[in-house]
Amino acid sequence: MILLQKPQLGYWDLSDLVDGEKNNIKNYLKILHNDVKKFKENRELLNDNISLQKFSKMLLQLEKISENLNTVIGFAHLQYSSNTSSNEYSAFVTEMELLGTEISNNLIFFDIWFKNTLKEKDANRIIHTIDPVYKHFLTHKRVLGKYTLSEKEEKIVNILEVTGPNALVKIYDRMTNNFEFILEIKKNNKIKRKKIINKEKLMSLVRSNKSEERKAAYKSLFNVYKKNSGVLGEIYLNLIVQWHDENIKLRSFDSPISVRNVYNDISDTVVSTLLDTCKKNSFIFHKYFNLKAKMLKLKKLERYHLYAPLIKQGIIQKRYTYEQAVNIVLNVFESFDPKFRDYAEIVFNKNHVDAEIRKGKMSGAFCSTITPKLTPYVLLNYDGMYRDISTMAHEFGHAIHSICSSNLPIAVSHAPLPLAETASVFAEMLLNEKLAEEMTEQERSILLAEQIDDMYATIMRQSYFTLFEIDAHNKVIENNANIDNISSLYQKNLQDQFGNSVIVSDDFMWEWTYIPHFYHTPFYCYAYAFGNLLVLSLFKMYQKEGKSFIPEYLNLLSAGGSKNPETLLTEIGFDISDKRFWQQGFNLLSEKIGDLENIV
Repeated sequence: MILLQKPQLGYWDLSDLVDGEKNNIKNYLKILHNDVKKFKENRELLNDNISLQKFSKMLLQLEKISENLNTVIGFAHLQYSSNTSSNEYSAFVTEMELLGTEISNNLIFFDIWFKNTLKEKDANRIIHTIDPVYKHFLTHKRVLGKYTLSEKEEKIVNILEVTGPNALVKIYDRMTNNFEFILEIKKNNKIKRKKIINKEKLMSLVRSNKSEERKAAYKSLFNVYKKNSGVLGEIYLNLIVQWHDENIKLRSFDSPISVRNVYNDISDTVVSTLLDTCKKNSFIFHKYFNLKAKMLKLKKLERYHLYAPLIKQGIIQKRYTYEQAVNIVLNVFESFDPKFRDYAEIVFNKNHVDAEIRKGKMSGAFCSTITPKLTPYVLLNYDGMYRDISTMAHEFGHAIHSICSSNLPIAVSHAPLPLAETASVFAEMLLNEKLAEEMTEQERSILLAEQIDDMYATIMRQSYFTLFEIDAHNKVIENNANIDNISSLYQKNLQDQFGNSVIVSDDFMWEWTYIPHFYHTPFYCYAYAFGNLLVLSLFKMYQKEGKSFIPEYLNLLSAGGSKNPETLLTEIGFDISDKRFWQQGFNLLSEKIGDLENIV
């Protein structure tokens, strides 16, 4: 497969989802409502003696409804992501979320019946005789039954979700994606001010080769977030209370993080082992930060300069056109396996990429798989730096992962969260290794430092984010902590994280208000540490086995969510319950830091 047209920055094409014309959407929703009505008529079929044929037919009906519902809700969210300042798109998202709640409440009887009402022996009969692809999905449903409420209660929770936590998160997004920043840089005893209307543009400066720009970028960011911390902090405190009231008081989960772990289908013990190992290995990054300070000719590294490039001219500062970036990523995928390039090209050829930076657009980057039958959509904020190429490889790794599992039913096509970052991080490592082959020793040292910077950001930083969340949830519920208390808690988290290796100024205490995962998906962040440490082991395996590794890796990606994460990884020889597995990732990281020491 080849690119059908020259890659260009711009909007994505959402016509594969729903035609934006109002009449067409009305017709689409009319069909959806009719399918829901037909499904509800089968409620009388649900009993302990239900035949496998009837159960399977209802499951397929549910999947059809889910495909269509996800499509129209996905359409609304992608529209909104491209322009969060649009009142029309915002209203449409709310309308579709209300629709989703209505349909979910109309169908919830089937879910509750299978989780809680159906007798154990009859549930096992279905689980062990149905198409094996559903076996783990249905088994996990029975586990979730322990935390499921009555039908009436679940309906109330669903209704309140739209105008409760979902509404709070939308307010957070609309505020933060429309912030404007004033960059202040002192030069020749004069202060030069520049307005920046996009957060991505501002944050690209934290990797500037000018120390005054790096510091000014952070100060500008935190000035705005501190100024708005009253509202942003209040949103977070209320989200924590809502999380506790629903999941601890009503559903009886063991702890706030257990909620995420259970839905991720991974044990509290494994996550605790992961986080403990990360904390015990923080000294490895302390060693790196001391080395980096020496390389930058500083006594000690300040947090403002954590991502400072090592020299003024080099690969990190080079600019790339969007077309160059696309070709670099595609060629890297092809060198690994032609299928990977083919899968990525499908996304470009479908024009499912929104890459330009503009005011009001969702910050950051993501890959959205609406249904396995549709090509994934990728949002980028491309600014021409090497980091943007790495982000592109990361998000297209997600897209490849989705396409690999696209032959699975929608119920089991998505990888569980702990494995969701596998293909994305692996793609970044492929990119780095490929580019390193063509570099001078000096360029390799820059790239290696950039890699270690990224490993800090995705392993240690994300682990400490999770540790902060655990503490914040406990303090708010047990001690009625306020916004200032949470900021102090976050500052202590940073001090524990960096030890004596980095100077952390007080303005970083407001950084937590800037982390969208805390608001969008509580306790998500450990998935990054999980994925990165896992990929270090996978990449070591690839370097040892060569091309024979690829079929095994493809099998891992193709499994989607059809198996438990621990089971999937055990099949390739990884025991994630053993701290030695996580430690080997840090051992590999320590080797990289040693390599950097030898180069410089």
